[in-house]
Amino acid sequence: MKRLIAVIIVTFFVASIFAQDRKTAKAERKKEKQDRVNALIKQEEEGALIYSKQTSFGLQLRTNGYGGFVELGCLKTRRKSNLYTLELTEIKDAKEEKSSNGFLSFNPYIYAKQNNFYQAKLGFGQQYLLGQKGNKNGVAVLIIYHGGLSLGLLRPYYLEVEDNGKTRKIKYSQQDSSLFLSTNPDIVKGSAGLGKGWNELKLKPGAYAKGAIRFDYGRYNEIVSGIEIGISVDAYSQKIPIMVFGDPRQFFFQGHIAIVFGRRR
Repeated sequence: MKRLIAVIIVTFFVASIFAQDRKTAKAERKKEKQDRVNALIKQEEEGALIYSKQTSFGLQLRTNGYGGFVELGCLKTRRKSNLYTLELTEIKDAKEEKSSNGFLSFNPYIYAKQNNFYQAKLGFGQQYLLGQKGNKNGVAVLIIYHGGLSLGLLRPYYLEVEDNGKTRKIKYSQQDSSLFLSTNPDIVKGSAGLGKGWNELKLKPGAYAKGAIRFDYGRYNEIVSGIEIGISVDAYSQKIPIMVFGDPRQFFFQGHIAIVFGRRR
């Protein structure tokens, strides 16, 4: 009986010590977590961009076209993040000029345009925090750089023309070159619209590299809101014909300005 009582007392004593140790360890973990949260809050109040993941969207105006992008960011260090990007753009030739058959024409066209040229780009890069906000109302300065694969999509440009009393939709070819390049408003009625040519897409593989500086002026840390200015280069395996009278190009250099918005968490 005495042995049983002794065993119960020892067991109770050991269980009490174990429970106390678990309680102490739990309290220490809670304190460490709270300390980390307080540190993040302090850094955010000081203007640092603190987050785990970031999703951004951008609309960009380029020196040779326009486009948009989606960007996923993962914080690696206090200043550096990895970026995964998807970008859709269109390149236009500097010689493109819209023509129309009169002031009230609702179907303008681009004279001597042979192809529309689109790009779908998938890339990887990094974002580097060059200068933090200083306070919640400040501006964070970031350096963006990434590169990757670029898939060019070449779509033939169609015109609607009048040919011997019949209306036809034609693209540029040796056979129809006189009709396609005519400046007679009685022959060329206008563009055939966006619906033509999609079943004739030609794929042009390539690569790209892009660098930019971004000014994030979002008032709250969880909101992405900024302006981006940068340059990029696209290189393709073949020369890209956009205009009938233009020289096909294999390399494209351009600048851009973009509006960027999104969220952090």
